[in-house]
Amino acid sequence: MILTRGAEIPYNSKSLQATNGIFVMYAVIKTGGKQYRVSSGEQLRIELLPAEVGAAVSFDEVLMVGEGEQVRVGAPFVSGAKVQATVVSHGRGEKVKIFKLRRRKHFAKSQGHRQSYTEVRIDDIVAGA
Repeated sequence: MILTRGAEIPYNSKSLQATNGIFVMYAVIKTGGKQYRVSSGEQLRIELLPAEVGAAVSFDEVLMVGEGEQVRVGAPFVSGAKVQATVVSHGRGEKVKIFKLRRRKHFAKSQGHRQSYTEVRIDDIVAGA
């Protein structure tokens, strides 16, 4: 399927989004026990990494690499594939309030949690061999 400018994609698929008729390369990476779909130039918040702000990080656990209709799926990882990123900032998310109450038992417990995160900018996706 070749897309031209202004052509419609027959179904709703982020993997086939075209910019001026050119497909954008994307990858699915695994970090912090979660999976993220990333493309070059994107910024995303992931679980806290022990890296300084401005440091380059590399994600080797790439589950899938795709560009348009050409998709490579790993078993479990795509061999030779890497995603290069730069650490933009560290922070803590919104507070989640936990409140437990046992009615008629004179028991009320209040607790809060803020999850730490690292914000990274995806620089490059290396598809591998």
